[in-house]
Amino acid sequence: MRFLLDPEQRAFADSLNAMLTAADTPSVVRAWSRGEHASGRALWRRIAGAGVFALAIPEAYEGLGPRPVELAVAFVELGRHAVPGPLVETVMAAALLTEPGPAKSLLPALVSGEVMATAAPAGSYALDGDVATTRLSWDGDGLRMAPGHGPVRASLDPARRLTRLLPGGELLTPEPPLTQALTWARLATAAQALGVGLALLDRTVAYVKQRTQFGVPVGAFQAVKHQLADAKLALEFARPLLFGAALTMTESDVAAAKVTACEAAYSTARTALQLHGAIGYTAEYDLSLWLTKARALRASWGSPGECRAAVLSVPSDVSGDGRHS
Repeated sequence: MRFLLDPEQRAFADSLNAMLTAADTPSVVRAWSRGEHASGRALWRRIAGAGVFALAIPEAYEGLGPRPVELAVAFVELGRHAVPGPLVETVMAAALLTEPGPAKSLLPALVSGEVMATAAPAGSYALDGDVATTRLSWDGDGLRMAPGHGPVRASLDPARRLTRLLPGGELLTPEPPLTQALTWARLATAAQALGVGLALLDRTVAYVKQRTQFGVPVGAFQAVKHQLADAKLALEFARPLLFGAALTMTESDVAAAKVTACEAAYSTARTALQLHGAIGYTAEYDLSLWLTKARALRASWGSPGECRAAVLSVPSDVSGDGRHS
């Protein structure tokens, strides 16, 4: 089967790509990593204005959705440009907030980009808890609005700032839809990872055309072509799995898309690092913004092993799927 985007979906992707290209996201990412959030918040509001978060939120709460296919389209572009912030966690928050009271008071602000949301199991690290204004945490008693957060902890991806959410807080619902929310989180993570992998491949192809050895471009060597072809095939194989999963939104399909897209992005990152040589190891070089993100997304909201278990319909502990790297 071929999962092709229709003209409206392609135009949506193109418009996001143009907007994010003009935003100079590498500088936004570096500022975010330093804890300087002004440019990131401004970009967040522009992303919200483009309707991205509305795609995860029902029309009853000023959203456009749920529309998982269009959300996947958007998150591929967000990954392609390494946009920082609790993007996946905001989508997960929308899936968790199903009770009419909390949904009515919190979801419209997520649609508009007025607030950011983060979410994590009690006792786990939450992404960007220091900047998010809606912090959701769950335990055996249900879903709560966490009253605050602990100190910021460094991550292997400097743009992914981790904090523990404080215990207690207002109980929003005793029975949150955790499995459904995890499925949405994994779909968004898979799409983001695919975008990261595509960006790494594009940058590496451009680089090997410029870098020379023995008087010829590195990209002319057969071994280099084979490595890039393998990366291209892995990413292209992940694409229909992603959009097929967005159509079905079953736990197993989304888990398969997540593990495939994240593994493809991770292997592409390894290829990119090898073909760039020593410069690829430097934090000052923009490639590092995508390299570290590919590795972090691989474990976020379900390790490869956990996702493979979900594909095989082996029960997993949802409370443990919020680990971040």
